[in-house]
Amino acid sequence: MAMATSPVFSSIILPAKNPTTIRSKSLTPSVPSSISSGWVSFSHSKNNYFHLQSSKKSDFKVFSSTTEVVRETVAKKPSKVLPFRVGHGFDLHRLEPGYPLIIGGISIPHDRGCEAHSDGDVLLHCVVDAILGALGLPDIGQIFPDNDPKWKGAASSVFIKEAVRLMDEAGYEIGNLDATLILQRPKVSPHKENIRANLSELLGADPSVINLKAKTHEKVDSLGENRSIAAHTVVLLMRK
Repeated sequence: MAMATSPVFSSIILPAKNPTTIRSKSLTPSVPSSISSGWVSFSHSKNNYFHLQSSKKSDFKVFSSTTEVVRETVAKKPSKVLPFRVGHGFDLHRLEPGYPLIIGGISIPHDRGCEAHSDGDVLLHCVVDAILGALGLPDIGQIFPDNDPKWKGAASSVFIKEAVRLMDEAGYEIGNLDATLILQRPKVSPHKENIRANLSELLGADPSVINLKAKTHEKVDSLGENRSIAAHTVVLLMRK
């Protein structure tokens, strides 16, 4: 018996007026009533079209820029509906003076930070990749390319919200998440609970299913010499 495919938006019509309006034809009438923090209304109309409104243009930009990439991917490789899915994410950034160090959305005092196109949040980037990987979707670099000026200096919470939207749309939620930070300095332990709490809030998950560890690299290579920072994440998604 053929397996059903996960719900995705298959087309998008650009808005003509404010408030920002998006009409998308979905493969299934089962879609979430809340897409992201900016969405203020939702209604289902005839012909299996969905009318979503938002007063935040930033939400529309994220939605419209990712929908086409996701649509093309699913058209080529439809996802099976599974009871659970597992994804792994990895990211590494060079540390340079003059940049803020942001980990999990929390600013960490340090004499250097991540050199990146966006805010360089290595933890949020690898969490996004883990979720996208579990869903069988393109990685963060394809959905939010680093040569696109609109993502210059963007807060990585924008990427997390979009990953959560795609996860919710596909009918999954966080089962549990385990992340490991690798950096020589600074010490993460004083900030660990703040990072975990913020990550839980961004993901809409209970803090008890979010685990965060931090390791040094024993002064070996760029990580151990305080010239870079890396993170690994494994996430389990469970069918709602």
